[in-house]
Amino acid sequence: MKSVKVPIRTLSIEGDGFHLQVKVKINGKNANCIIDTGASKTVFDTERITRFLKHETVHENERLSTGLGTSSMQSRVVEIERLDLAGYTIFKLPAIVLDLSHVNQTYAAIGLAPIDGVIGSDILNHSQAVIDYGKNTLSLFSPKVRTRSTKKAAAKKSKAKTPAKTAAKPGKKTAKKAAKSTILAVGKAARKTAKSKR
Repeated sequence: MKSVKVPIRTLSIEGDGFHLQVKVKINGKNANCIIDTGASKTVFDTERITRFLKHETVHENERLSTGLGTSSMQSRVVEIERLDLAGYTIFKLPAIVLDLSHVNQTYAAIGLAPIDGVIGSDILNHSQAVIDYGKNTLSLFSPKVRTRSTKKAAAKKSKAKTPAKTAAKPGKKTAKKAAKSTILAVGKAARKTAKSKR
């Protein structure tokens, strides 16, 4: 199975480990996210997500959300129309909307650009993701999401499986030949019958 390789960048968080940064597109607009394998769901910042929404509506979430260095807090939910990761496209992605200002305050203090969201294990699990720290790539696999290359391959495969056309109907010459053979056979049988009567 072919994969889509998404470039990632390792960010040093001043003695507090590393974050993996990935560039994505939300509804066609460039966005800055980090990858969190420990996050159960993909999350977007309450304020920053509004600039990417087209017709989507943010709704209150009945459940409290935890993680990302915070205690339980009220969250909201949204269904993102389209999320692109370097050619790997996900449509109708349900995601959590949280206040990520504490993360962006930390980023600002160490001179890093703010993040718009966090790619969680819902996407990573669905795409059977593989992170290669040496090559700084995130490989995404999935039969459910088709890229342009997989669409072409699928079209070729279905074309190859199409049964061959049935043999063409016999032409005029073939039909005449068959009719002549039938007439000769009938004549031969008639002559044989006549001889036997004699």
